[in-house]
Parts: sequence; C-alpha cells; structure tokens
Amino acid sequence: MAWIKTISDEEAQGPLKQLFDAALRRAGRVFNIVRVQGLNPPVLKAGIGLYQAVMFGPSDLSRAMRELLAVVVSKTNGCHY
Repeated sequence: MAWIKTISDEEAQGPLKQLFDAALRRAGRVFNIVRVQGLNPPVLKAGIGLYQAVMFGPSDLSRAMRELLAVVVSKTNGCHY
C-alpha cells in the first residue's frame, strides 16, 4: 500500500484550515480523501465544489439515487469511499 503525506488538523492553516473546518461541520470529521487533496488547497476546493454540484445541484435524479449510484460505482471500483 502506498502512503501519501497528509496534513493534520493541527497543521492546517489559512484556506486549508477553513476547508478542513467546513468538512468537520459537514461530516463530523475530516476524511482521508479530503486530507490527501489538502496537499493542494485549490484542488481540494474545486473537488468539493464538483461533489456538491453533482450531489446537490439540479437533476432529474433524487439525492438518494445519486448516493446509490455513488455506492455502486465505489463498490464496482473496489473503493471503500
């Protein structure tokens, strides 16, 4: 298994700290996928924006259906996220 450097809550500063704090408010914790993207805060911000647009933006699919599709894709890809 590869190990990628991550930034802890205590190390986060400036815009990254704001993104981590927002993740904590949304999910109750900062997931590792967010920490890895935290190595490049503009990429993390864009990734969160994409996720929010896909999951919460206008769509013919319900929120539940979007979540179900995400689970099926993750399972198919062998990803526990």
